[in-house]
Amino acid sequence: MIKRNLILGLTTFALGLTMSACTEAPAPDAAPDTTPDIAAEAVDADPSQRFGRWQMDSDNPPPSINIMTYEAWNGDGMAITVASTNAGGEDNEWGYNTMFDGDFHAVGGQDNAETAVEWVNETTTRIINKRGGRVTQVIINMLSEDGNTIENEYVRMDAAGKITGVSHATYRRIQ
Repeated sequence: MIKRNLILGLTTFALGLTMSACTEAPAPDAAPDTTPDIAAEAVDADPSQRFGRWQMDSDNPPPSINIMTYEAWNGDGMAITVASTNAGGEDNEWGYNTMFDGDFHAVGGQDNAETAVEWVNETTTRIINKRGGRVTQVIINMLSEDGNTIENEYVRMDAAGKITGVSHATYRRIQ
């Protein structure tokens, strides 16, 4: 429980830093720009520690499954693919590529979606998801010391940047 509270505290802190760049006052009739300035200090991290296949822990009965695959891409980057099957047996797959530079890239398999990824430290990334041009979710993705578990904290936001929900998922290395 202490570890979980620490992770949630760090996630909230990281989200606050992410969103603090969005505090400029918009024009009176303009929608707020919730796109964070995610430029960060360069972190010398090795994405290859994440390469492989990861299955999300779930209490949902088969055929439900969620597999995340990380592969080398474009030198120091990574290609991410998420393949899932829901309880009704319907398959879904989407993915994106990143150089961990905070630049937004299109998400294949999702309409009007973009994702930006940057290193927070050697084992943690911050993932920012946009839908229709606005930030909808920030994910803090933490690799365990033994390299066999990834903990994701998902923070969802409304159009004004207000947090509407926080959830957690654990992925375990399967290959």
